[in-house]
Amino acid sequence: MTPVKIKLFSARIYDKESFEEANKTYNFDIEYQEQNLSLKNAALTKDTDVVCVFVNDVINSELIDVLVANGVKILALRCAGYNNVDIHSAANRLKIVRVPSYSPYSVAEYALAMILALNRKIYRAYYRTKEDNFTLHGLKGFEMRGRTIGIVGTGQIARALIPTLIAMGMNVLGFDPFPDSAFAEKTGMKYVSLDELYAKSDIITLHCPLTDKNYHMISTASIQQMKDGVMIINTGRGKLINTKDLIEGIKTHKVGAAGLDVYEEEENYFYEDKSDSIIDDDDLARLLSFNNVIVTSHQGFFTNEALHNIAHTTLENIRLGIVEKLFPNIVQ
Repeated sequence: MTPVKIKLFSARIYDKESFEEANKTYNFDIEYQEQNLSLKNAALTKDTDVVCVFVNDVINSELIDVLVANGVKILALRCAGYNNVDIHSAANRLKIVRVPSYSPYSVAEYALAMILALNRKIYRAYYRTKEDNFTLHGLKGFEMRGRTIGIVGTGQIARALIPTLIAMGMNVLGFDPFPDSAFAEKTGMKYVSLDELYAKSDIITLHCPLTDKNYHMISTASIQQMKDGVMIINTGRGKLINTKDLIEGIKTHKVGAAGLDVYEEEENYFYEDKSDSIIDDDDLARLLSFNNVIVTSHQGFFTNEALHNIAHTTLENIRLGIVEKLFPNIVQ
C-alpha cells in the first residue's frame, strides 16, 4: 500500500522531532515545510493526501479551492481552535480535523505562571538583579488569597486551573454560555453573568474559543465595567481583545497589568525571529514597551506532554480518516 502523503506546514524543529517519534507507529510519508501555508506555496500540496497546519496558517476560501483542486483529502489542524479556517468554504468539499485537547494542564499552568509573574513583578526583579540593582521599589504585589478571579470560558483548561486557584484561597467566578452547575458545586466556584464577572474580578483570565459573538469582547466598554487596576490574562485567542482599547486602558491605569500569550495580528510575528528587524506593528511595539505587560509567543501549550499528544492525535486523526473513513475529531 502506498504510504499516506502528508505536507506539514509551519514546521519547527520541535514539530519534526515530535512527529517523527509519533510516526514510528504509522509510517506515513511526511514532508515538513517551515513556512506557513499560503497561496504562494500552495502548489506544494498537489497530489498530497493530507495537509497539516497550525494556529497561524490562515486557510481562507481561496486556499481551500486550491487544496481541493490539488486532491487534498484532509486538512489536519494540530491545534484545538479553528477560527483561522474558513470552514464554510470547506463544507462538503474538504474534511477538517483537529486536536480538541492536547494538554489543558499545560495552558492552565502557564496562565497561573503569568498571573504570579505579573503580580510579584518577577520579570522586572530578574532584570534588575542582572544589573546589580537590588532595590524593591516598584516590585510590590498583593496576596492572591481572598482576591476574586474571573474565568471566561470553563472548558478543560479552566477546569484544570480552577481547583488550584481555590486551593490558593481565591474566590472564583466563572462565565460560560453552557454553565456546569455540578462542577461549580463540586469545586466551590460560582457562575455569574459576564457583567458581574467584569465588575467583581481583580483578575480576569480568558479561556474561551474565538467566535463571532465574542470577537473583541475585551474593549473600552467592557474595560470600563472592571475594577481599577484589573489584571487581564489571555491565553486563548488574540482577537478576544481589542488591542487599541487595551492599550488605552493601560495608559489610563484602569488596567493594572496584562499577560498576553496571544495577539490579534500574531501570525506576522509569533514563532519567527524578528530580532534583526524593526517591529512595524505600532500596537505590538507599544505593548512591548509597557513594564506591566508580559507578551509571549503563543507558548502556553509548549510542553513535552502537549507536543506528544498533538503529534499522536493528529496522526491518529489521519489514520482514521484515510484508512477507516472515521472522523471523531472532525470540525466539519
